[in-house]
Amino acid sequence: MDWGLQNRISQIIKPHNNRALMLAVDHGYFLGPTEKLENPKKVIAPLLKYCDSLMVTRGIQRTCVPATTDTPIVLRVSGGSSIIGEDLSQEDITVSIQDAIRLNASVLAMSIFVGSKYEYQTVVNLGKLVSKAEKYGIPVLAVTAVGKELGKDERYLSLACRIAAEQGAHIVKTYYCDNFEKVVQSCPVPIIVAGGKKIPERDALQLTYDSIKGGAVGVDMGRNIWQSDHPVAMIRAVRSIVHGNSSVDQAYNLYKKLADEGSKKKNRSNKPTQTKPTQTKPTQTKPTQTKSDPTKK
Repeated sequence: MDWGLQNRISQIIKPHNNRALMLAVDHGYFLGPTEKLENPKKVIAPLLKYCDSLMVTRGIQRTCVPATTDTPIVLRVSGGSSIIGEDLSQEDITVSIQDAIRLNASVLAMSIFVGSKYEYQTVVNLGKLVSKAEKYGIPVLAVTAVGKELGKDERYLSLACRIAAEQGAHIVKTYYCDNFEKVVQSCPVPIIVAGGKKIPERDALQLTYDSIKGGAVGVDMGRNIWQSDHPVAMIRAVRSIVHGNSSVDQAYNLYKKLADEGSKKKNRSNKPTQTKPTQTKPTQTKPTQTKSDPTKK
């Protein structure tokens, strides 16, 4: 593997423990102003230092991510359909390699829709993207998109992940399922598990734990972090599992502790300052004392 390619992958999957915590904020590319992601800049700012990498579109990267950050960027380079369109699988590559280099992307990400109407288009585009990106030592992450008509079971996900790897993807992002170990075993490249739709915090932590135990190198969570009532507490709890080997109970207790501390801090900052009225002490006048003149008797 070329040095540059290997170096960029090591920015995403930390070599000391082979683990990765990715924060997904690319939802707007087909969902628009998603709930609690209406202001991406405000959402990203407090979470950036707790993730290993940030999955984002070029528009949000340029406008909402500080150029001074040292957090690696996983750049979403596919798109073309919206949530109100006829078929979300009709995607194409929307970002040039040159622009990705200008943005200093560590990884390029695109979706493939195995089994959909536009399966051929997305799979071929993945192969083309890998060929172009490898010229510049940039790895590619393939997202195995799912839908109502596609499914989320072991058989389908094994098929989709293997096809992504066969086309040259260096990392695959997919979903957790029963018998997940078999999905991992059939895919020769690292797998990162998607967080999916918002679920209760403890359930999301269980998903993180099960994914790591099942052989994934990490998770790419978005809605289960920034749609939480306490996003910073949640990402730190997820991180405690990914990089700290915490149990679900330990991580959930950490979440509750940090959430409670955050709520108390917020209440203190929102509490109006009460100014005590100034009390003026009455001036006391001492009686004048006349000293006797020693010369007079």
